[in-house]
Amino acid sequence: MAWAFVAHQGQAARTDQAITASAGPAADPGTYSPPARSDKPERVFFGNVHLHTRNSADSFILGEVNATPEMAYRFARGERVMSTNGLPVQLREPLDFLAVSDHAEYMGLLSGIADGDSAARDTPLGERWAPLIQSGDGAELIRQFAAVLAGEGNTNRLPDSFRRSVWETATKVADRFNRPGEFTTFSAYEWSSQPGGNNLHRVVLFGDGADKVSRIVPFSSQESDDPERLWDALADYENLTGGSVLAIPHNSNVSNGMMFAPRTLTGKPLDADYARRRAKWEPVIEVTQTKGDSEAHPYLSPNDEFADYETWDKYNIIMSQPKEPWMLQYEYARSALKIGLAYRRSMGENPFKFGLTGATDGHTGLSTTRNDNFFGKFPASEPGPERMSKRVGDFLNANWMLTSAGLTGVWARENTREAIFDAFRRREVYATTGTRMRLRFFGGWEFSREDVFHPDYEDHAYGRGVPMGSDLPAPGKAKAPTFLVVAAKDPNGANLDRIQIVKGWVGSDGRQHEKVYDVALSDGRRVDPRTGKAPPVRSTVDVKRATYTNDVGAAELATWWRDPDFRPGDDAFYYVRVLSIPEPRWTAYDAAYYGIEPGKDVPLVTTERAYSSPIWYTPAGRK
Repeated sequence: MAWAFVAHQGQAARTDQAITASAGPAADPGTYSPPARSDKPERVFFGNVHLHTRNSADSFILGEVNATPEMAYRFARGERVMSTNGLPVQLREPLDFLAVSDHAEYMGLLSGIADGDSAARDTPLGERWAPLIQSGDGAELIRQFAAVLAGEGNTNRLPDSFRRSVWETATKVADRFNRPGEFTTFSAYEWSSQPGGNNLHRVVLFGDGADKVSRIVPFSSQESDDPERLWDALADYENLTGGSVLAIPHNSNVSNGMMFAPRTLTGKPLDADYARRRAKWEPVIEVTQTKGDSEAHPYLSPNDEFADYETWDKYNIIMSQPKEPWMLQYEYARSALKIGLAYRRSMGENPFKFGLTGATDGHTGLSTTRNDNFFGKFPASEPGPERMSKRVGDFLNANWMLTSAGLTGVWARENTREAIFDAFRRREVYATTGTRMRLRFFGGWEFSREDVFHPDYEDHAYGRGVPMGSDLPAPGKAKAPTFLVVAAKDPNGANLDRIQIVKGWVGSDGRQHEKVYDVALSDGRRVDPRTGKAPPVRSTVDVKRATYTNDVGAAELATWWRDPDFRPGDDAFYYVRVLSIPEPRWTAYDAAYYGIEPGKDVPLVTTERAYSSPIWYTPAGRK
């Protein structure tokens, strides 16, 4: 195997040379077997912690009447099921973990009414809506449901007894499908705050079983649409049960500047206490999913030719307010990470110190993320010759805007709730746009070029540095941080184009900066020293046939890199972005399969990618 190796100036070269390994850490005299004495997370697991079933009111009201939580778990672990439109569907590779995260607001109400549940029908809303569900008057049901969401608020809260019963059932189903070491499930729900139609949604993920999680009722946006009140509820849960819980914000791209705003929902400037609480309860964010990608935006990053990826930047989540340019800086992860550094400098705390994850946000119970096997977000976006042009609810002009993203890669010792939840907490996770590429990222001060070629490079990396999601240790005598990156293609997907390191920093003048470095390139390409850019990889995509080949790109890329622009007084973060070679987008597969002509605005080619969680550097004296 030939790794792609890159020198510190970012120019790629190929090498097959043998490297003499440096001595490893001192052996444990009581244990001969290295795996027995290792507590490092040596395995990657792929999963989805944001998925809806018929128990979510919006899923049911838009036609998802079949997908139960049980079906979602069976599908995720590899079973063949039937989609709502009658097509059989199955994953090529099962997921390692899954959380069904139905909306807390009206969870189980509409599906319960349809199932004849007397407790659902006896609620005030159940009495109003049961005749509409029985008669099949979907249009009127949608109208009334929209009116409730728009203004009636707490006047239509469901009785706690009903909510508790639905939630208790959901937690028990999650427990029933949990198989430690084989397939991990989590109890979860979505808190769906959207003040003024601006998205502040969070997935609430529990690290515990039903014995603890069922002791509470999900905190919904009907109790409060303020994230700080949600954090209070999470603290109450941990105090009551001794358990573990966290929240994962998503779709910052449709928050119209509210997700990473400089003021709280009540209008107060962010302070150190707010920053500490947000960093504690929200250690990661969902940066990519079916409603667009939130890593970067071309308006904010004009020198990044890959920033404009599956960009949703026209409206807020319900399309009630157009986007304005000033909002974008408070919506995209890279910008928020830089803003977080500025807060760290000014008040000693970073409210936006988060890792990066991906998920589907599918509302059909189906975790499908491959472009050649994409089953949409709602039943109206499941495969069919007309799905590209169909409109979905009030937030989507046409289904072709949907992406097939995403998944989360988790580095853990074992496939268990405890190990995977702990990885989320320590941010040793990364986002992908649906691909299952493997990605390792380590930072330190003493890494050498040879370390990335060492057969036990992970042991050396953990011993001499820190993984993604961590803070760099004190530098000692080193003049600049060094990094190791290793990436491998999805075994069933496209080859790799390149590895990039994205750096953000705040200088001594308080100004925010960013730079994207091409640190490993496939096919012998090199960065142009004049432009700082690398030539594009050749595309093999045949759009009409929806095919591509892996005769370009690399199966694996690895590199050592030292920051050539490091200044010890600057606060900084670094994260990795890995790009695959071009391949057909799901819209191209649909056009070829159904023999249809897509519209001129419909994208037909995509480049899958992965985003590591960052590694942070804080100057000495400001820890």
